[in-house]
Amino acid sequence: MSALRFRNVDADPADDVETWPYEALVTSIDRGLVPDWQPVFAEIRRSPWGPVARRVERYLRYRDPDGVSTLFASAIDRARKDIESADRAEVAARVQAAVERAGVTKAEFASAVGTSASRLSTYLNGKVTPSAALLMRIERIANSPSQSTMRSNRARHRLEALEFFSEEGRFDFDAAERAWGGNA
Repeated sequence: MSALRFRNVDADPADDVETWPYEALVTSIDRGLVPDWQPVFAEIRRSPWGPVARRVERYLRYRDPDGVSTLFASAIDRARKDIESADRAEVAARVQAAVERAGVTKAEFASAVGTSASRLSTYLNGKVTPSAALLMRIERIANSPSQSTMRSNRARHRLEALEFFSEEGRFDFDAAERAWGGNA
């Protein structure tokens, strides 16, 4: 059981941290112990840019620096980095799903969205996050009818190419050139 008590505020340490007034957060930081801070840390992890995190940041700006200040600042920083990492992974998964939906090679997809294959690779592995506009274009192109046409054309060309393989597995370039009009 916590010994933390709020004075002169209409809140109780058992209340949801989001409902605590600023003075209650200050009391928790200044007079509380690790168990008293756990609900504050949990709220910071849940919403690292939310009102509780912002109020803690505001207080830390003028509070004398010490281990407690460092702990709370680190908690906010870590929560934000974790969320950013999760967001980056989600965007990478969306880009990967778009490439798979398109059914073309990564190089073809990169060209269709107006980027290089190497830049697309950085989006796929999460090292770089595409702009919002580019992410919209990636998803739009992956869902466009022209991508379906590209997929079906590639499949048709593959089937046509099979016709020019002999039973020994050799490709007959002359027959393909005649059939495709010199575009083999």
